[in-house]
Amino acid sequence: MAETEGSAFGGCLDKLKSYVRTRKGTILAAEILLSFIVLICYAASMYGGYSAVAICEMVFAIIFFIVFMMELDKQFLVVNWLWSDLIRAVIGAALYLITSLICVIGGSGDGARIAGGVFGLLAGILFAYDSYTIFLNIKSSRQHSAAPADDTV
Repeated sequence: MAETEGSAFGGCLDKLKSYVRTRKGTILAAEILLSFIVLICYAASMYGGYSAVAICEMVFAIIFFIVFMMELDKQFLVVNWLWSDLIRAVIGAALYLITSLICVIGGSGDGARIAGGVFGLLAGILFAYDSYTIFLNIKSSRQHSAAPADDTV
């Protein structure tokens, strides 16, 4: 009985290790880590209201990390996971870039806010790169799944 419980946990751990080694897994893990760093910086600043962006984006990145790691996207076909991930990444990039620029420009005298803004800019760039890679995946999947165009009717 203990062996089956250990192997189930070990199987999940193996999935985690193998998924983090993929490009998408590395990007999502980096998004989670950067969002956590930004959250800590914004929480330590005098203006803690900016931490809502970091919390939301970290939670959404964790959800998509788990969905893709456990291959739940192949089981729940009701949701178009690629488009959902693209929307998440685009909104995350825009929100991080906007709030980070506000924090860096107006954060004089608040080192934690400026540090959060700098890490937020890095996170915004990472989310934008994620959006670009997702867009390329959508574009390539559409080209491969396009119906053949025959002139004969």
